[in-house]
Amino acid sequence: MKTTFAAAVLSLIACTSHAAELSGSIGATGQGGLTARAGVGFDWDKSWFQSETGRLTGYWDVGYTYWESGDAAGGRHSLSFSPVFVYEFAGGDIKPFIEAGVGVAVFSGSTAGDQDLGSAFNFEDRIGAGLKFGESQRVGIRAIHYSNAGLKQPNDGIESFALFYSHQI
Repeated sequence: MKTTFAAAVLSLIACTSHAAELSGSIGATGQGGLTARAGVGFDWDKSWFQSETGRLTGYWDVGYTYWESGDAAGGRHSLSFSPVFVYEFAGGDIKPFIEAGVGVAVFSGSTAGDQDLGSAFNFEDRIGAGLKFGESQRVGIRAIHYSNAGLKQPNDGIESFALFYSHQI
């Protein structure tokens, strides 16, 4: 699975003419377990609704998450892909932003921590907020929920609440 993820990330980097953004986060599940995430983002290089208040933009996000929690299924891995919309407020060198997205994820099993997800395939819903420093760094908080949207039972779902940092390369 790690080899597949690495190949996917390298393919995306090679196929894009836009700058890539590397990100990392550390967080916890709703049940208190640890999560660690590494991601690569690709800016859409588009802006909508640009005004004195701010602008709407976005990026594609590919991520790998390690889930260390629970007696039943600690040590899980997941790969995810999500389009993410970002509203960046106007400002100087430091700009607040909010983000939201819905994507897909594949887990290394149908359980994570003590949660029974019902299947390895899940949807990813995210919301976050933070600060953008200059044009290349972001720091913030993010909540991501994973579930199979009721396609298979049980559908306990699991969340990750994390602090993240990203840097454009």
